[in-house]
Amino acid sequence: MTTPIYSDEKSDHYLSLIAAKEKLSPQVVPNVKTVLVILSSRGVTSDVDGLKQKILAIYPGAEIYYRSTSGHAFKSKEAPVPVDLLIDFTGPGMRQGWLYALKLRRQARFTVGRNAGLFRKKRFDRVIDEKDPHHPPSRDVLDRERIAQKQVLELVGIPSIPISGATPDRGKEIALDLPLLQRH
Repeated sequence: MTTPIYSDEKSDHYLSLIAAKEKLSPQVVPNVKTVLVILSSRGVTSDVDGLKQKILAIYPGAEIYYRSTSGHAFKSKEAPVPVDLLIDFTGPGMRQGWLYALKLRRQARFTVGRNAGLFRKKRFDRVIDEKDPHHPPSRDVLDRERIAQKQVLELVGIPSIPISGATPDRGKEIALDLPLLQRH
């Protein structure tokens, strides 16, 4: 006779995130020593240090370089010309040179990104398409960027498991749950 396993809602939520991480392991690109990240000009949903930690968790020992959408180095030195992995967060409507995607493709051994602008869908190795007719994108810019950047990271096996988040204020509810004070 087996004993039933009891779990609460929060445990199930985090177990599903761990299962999602395990599902992404086949997406990991082998032999990555240098990573070039092109940051979105609309908004970066995590700071560059947090993004670096996410990348290093999957690709330990990799050198990580950042560039803005316009092509300038951002909080790092200039990336070497052949990089092993390019992660491009450039989205639709962001200003960029006409042939910049081709230049990026020539610089990297493996490329992932969003289907934005010219030459990305056919030239990049893995691309997400945000224009899904069944799931229209959010009207909130930061929410749309968060979802798109999460999907781009998942293309190379980097899970976006939230470590913590803001919880609702329960100050008034907690006080109601406490037992009454006794008078002496």
